[in-house]
Amino acid sequence: MEKEIISELHDKGFVIVKNVLTNQQCDELIALYDAGDTYRKTISMERYRFGLGEYKYFKYPLPNLITQLRETVYAQIAPVANQWMQELSIDKQFPAQHKDMLQLCRDNNQIHPTVLILKYGVNGFNTLHQDLYGEHAFPLQVAVLLSQPDEDFTGGEFVLTEQRPRMQSRVSVVPLRRGDGVVFAVHHRPVRGTKGIYRVNLRHGVSTVRTGRRHTLGLIFHDAE
Repeated sequence: MEKEIISELHDKGFVIVKNVLTNQQCDELIALYDAGDTYRKTISMERYRFGLGEYKYFKYPLPNLITQLRETVYAQIAPVANQWMQELSIDKQFPAQHKDMLQLCRDNNQIHPTVLILKYGVNGFNTLHQDLYGEHAFPLQVAVLLSQPDEDFTGGEFVLTEQRPRMQSRVSVVPLRRGDGVVFAVHHRPVRGTKGIYRVNLRHGVSTVRTGRRHTLGLIFHDAE
């Protein structure tokens, strides 16, 4: 990633990265949605009151495209994660390479992959939430939009909220096009105020889909228990 993208990620807690995937790669991942032997679990959002839609967790081994993307992006954003830990005075540092992050998860009984693909139809949405999954949670993740807004669907905006101490929540609507990714904070991030650095909490979700169908790839860099 370019230096400007990394800087924006650190300063805002999220950043859009254009053209993470090609149209062909998006088509390939959408086509995988109905490949039952590719996934370890399917979740109905409505059943668990997470929203209205469905998502599936991939099982190991992951498709090569996802493995390569996970490894490449992780190596570029791990320095930001470690800087955040220092600024928040959290006694934790993350490995420079993703394979070592996965080994850390395995050593602590977090063995199930958390990469997922999500599907929303008309009226589908995702409530505000955080993807933690275990004690060893990498503080950044990525969502890549696989469908084209205004062609494949309308509505369905990616939304982030940020809660600062003693302040009302701040909402950001992130404008993604097909193949774009947004890198964002899983749980919290540091913010510099007049009295030093303090912690703000973030949640993310998806607004209501008005028409069509929306697919998203979710890249989470730690595994689940």
